[in-house]
Amino acid sequence: MTTISSPHHQAPSIAFSDAVHTSHPSIDMASNSESQISITVEFSGGLELMFSKQPKHHVKLPSTIPGSTSGEPTNIKYLLKYLCDELMTDTRKDLFVIDETVRPGVLVLINDSDWELEGEEEYVLQNRDNILFVSTLHGG
Repeated sequence: MTTISSPHHQAPSIAFSDAVHTSHPSIDMASNSESQISITVEFSGGLELMFSKQPKHHVKLPSTIPGSTSGEPTNIKYLLKYLCDELMTDTRKDLFVIDETVRPGVLVLINDSDWELEGEEEYVLQNRDNILFVSTLHGG
């Protein structure tokens, strides 16, 4: 078992099996390790079906938003665009995001904390963050 604890939050550690499969063990969006951050993105509640049927992805992103003239740090808003453009395998983007933010009914946790407490889309991503998307939308 591997224990993952949050560097930003005092929540209890969560144990995950080492046998978790990832479709993209290391997606590199930056040219060197000093200008990138490594995060874990997880999907559940059916969202994993939209992302290669894999619930957990390890992602490397640039530490600043590409094309930003002021060197704006990488945030959740950039992550959402990246996930839709680079990782999403389902064409029904609107089941995940609407108007560049997560659709109602999708819970977002940043290091086990509700993203509303962390600044939502403006939260600046940190190395080793864990971002969890949970769908509460169910057909019937």
